[in-house]
Amino acid sequence: MLKNEWIEKGFIDEPLPEGIDVKAEIRRLCKEKDAIILAHYYTTGDIQDIADFVGDSLALARKAAETDAKMMVMCGVHFMAETCKILSPEKTVLAPDLNAGCSLADSCKAEDLKKFKDEHPGYQVVSYVNTTAAVKALTDVVVTSGNAKKIIDSFPEDAKIIFGPDYNLGSYINSVTGREMLLWNGGCHVHERFSVGEIVKLMEEHPDAIVMAHLECKGPVLALADVVGSTAVMLKYAQAHPENEYIVATESGILHEMQRSCPDTSFYPVPPEVSEGSVGCQCNECEFMKMNSLLKIYNALKYEWPTVEVDEAVAKEAVKSINRMLELS
Repeated sequence: MLKNEWIEKGFIDEPLPEGIDVKAEIRRLCKEKDAIILAHYYTTGDIQDIADFVGDSLALARKAAETDAKMMVMCGVHFMAETCKILSPEKTVLAPDLNAGCSLADSCKAEDLKKFKDEHPGYQVVSYVNTTAAVKALTDVVVTSGNAKKIIDSFPEDAKIIFGPDYNLGSYINSVTGREMLLWNGGCHVHERFSVGEIVKLMEEHPDAIVMAHLECKGPVLALADVVGSTAVMLKYAQAHPENEYIVATESGILHEMQRSCPDTSFYPVPPEVSEGSVGCQCNECEFMKMNSLLKIYNALKYEWPTVEVDEAVAKEAVKSINRMLELS
């Protein structure tokens, strides 16, 4: 039986027995329990190295929908584990740490979106994948940064659209499509921290470097970038052009896969803008993604907990918007 303090914490912190190889034990448990490990590019490199599949939100959703495994360990943040459960309700979905949330998902509460919808009859809702299951249940179609433009282009030109919760992504899509979608005022706390000033400093230090920026960054940051897109877009570009060097404005976890696939290429992560006198981490990392660890993965597999569950009625509605995304992508 799990200790009460583990349940309160949202993860199991039982230490490994001395001399145990945690990576080997994780792989053994995966084989024993017919489990796969899914990891986002923003998790730490050691997790990406032991994962069965590493990808961005769209790729992870597709993998969750198609896997034959009985159990999934979603190493990312909570909404990603919810998406796995919605797409594969018959499977066990584990989250190494239930506290791994998302500032962007938190910026759009289901009750607030419902009220906004009621105030704008005739509008369809397009929600970024970085949302809770309850928000997806109020959504007509989900998008990721990699497919947002394609999906918005599939709507009639006169369609009335509410886009949320990422204001920066929605603003970019409006600018490249000529749409006038109503935008929710939400954002990712990591990508909001990137600044023009920090990028210009790196450009002066590395004048030949290609600047890459995630679509969750602010407009002035995107305006400086040579390549704008999702993590998958940036990764593919670097793989196709390893002779270049790169300034990268997104969560620094992606640099692990970039460096692995392009070992001789130089990548320079953009630091966040730091105000004078600030304390704490002055890095472009998502502390929620970094809550995942090898020990938590091992314990989750060992005890088959914490599991992620989604209310059946919510899941029934949410899956419609996710499936529509997969159909249109």
